[in-house]
Amino acid sequence: MLSTKSAHVVKATLPVIGAAIGDITPVFYKRMFVAHPELEQNLFNRGNQAQGDQQSALAGAVAAYATLLVAEDGRDPLEVLARIAHKHASLGITEDQYPIVHEHLFAAIVEVLGDAVTPEVASAWDEVYWHMANALVTIENGLYAETGVTPGDVWRTLVLRSRLQESPDTVSFVLGTPDDSPLPAALPGQYISVQVALPDGARQIRQYSLTHAPKSSEWGITIKALPASHTDDGAIVPAGEVSNFLQNNLFEGDEIRVSAPFGDLVLEDIEAPLVLISAGIGITPIIGILHYLASTGSTREVLVLHADRSPARHAHRQELKELVAQLPAATLHRWYEDLGVRPTRDVLRAGRVDLGTVEIPADASIYLCGPLPFMESVRRTLVEQHVPEANIHYEVFGPDKWLASA
Repeated sequence: MLSTKSAHVVKATLPVIGAAIGDITPVFYKRMFVAHPELEQNLFNRGNQAQGDQQSALAGAVAAYATLLVAEDGRDPLEVLARIAHKHASLGITEDQYPIVHEHLFAAIVEVLGDAVTPEVASAWDEVYWHMANALVTIENGLYAETGVTPGDVWRTLVLRSRLQESPDTVSFVLGTPDDSPLPAALPGQYISVQVALPDGARQIRQYSLTHAPKSSEWGITIKALPASHTDDGAIVPAGEVSNFLQNNLFEGDEIRVSAPFGDLVLEDIEAPLVLISAGIGITPIIGILHYLASTGSTREVLVLHADRSPARHAHRQELKELVAQLPAATLHRWYEDLGVRPTRDVLRAGRVDLGTVEIPADASIYLCGPLPFMESVRRTLVEQHVPEANIHYEVFGPDKWLASA
């Protein structure tokens, strides 16, 4: 815990720091990337940096952690770190990188807040940073130990065995070891990082959920090629450089660098009813969970709800139906914004997910994955229906901007 003196200072200055942290994080990243351009090229997601998503996620994480750290009751501050630690482990983050972040983050704080950062304030927030950093290092080193690797040594080279066009913009890949040796076991719901060398020399990394393991030497992932788009205020969101590169350049026999499996959205091994809710490419961890349930002969009650733009754009559409059919106590409901001329029936509906048309078991474990607005809407509805928040689990592709409120 923080020292009594620091806790008082942090509590007193949290409104000011919290209000300014959205201004501090862009300055921090700019300073750090000038000093260490290799981090922007080879570690941080350049797309998220350009959109400001990474800055928002960092601001939310720091503010949430500091708030919980000085709260007299409530959630354990370590709870907000598990997802970050898994993401860091999948990137191979090591303890020696935290002093770099510290140097440039505190320089940014001083640059933005100026004279308001007295020695007493700086000392207190320095204590917050190292409290958070040391906790992350401890969790990350534990994850490395569980995976059986030295800290940061998470990478291996696999070979593309096959690729399948799942929908117009989505391709599934099966990756295998060159010598058919077994891969580390992954838990249902986890992901791997994929590292690619881009034409400009950068080595960018992205995370993709494991959909299945056809053999002990193979992993399946599915990648949606993200097109350029516009935000609500008209700003251009660039096309996904890694997703498009992989779809256009990764073919059978090619090698690819991937990490060990990580991720904290893991299926709980309990008998409570299970509700799996997804939209779009958020189907991928759900497919991984369903494969696990089918392969283990699960008799658990399972309710599967999925929303998509249209049947033609629904990746793993037929596979989803077949997996649900293999589970004796599973039910599938689907919604499509454009149903076309297909008839509407009780498990195939036009429009968006409507939780009012299905009965959610009161004691169910619920897993969400999809676009952030979709998950926020579904989670809000579930809470209004008196589903305990502790029973709602979620996965976010990219920076977790939901962390501070979830």
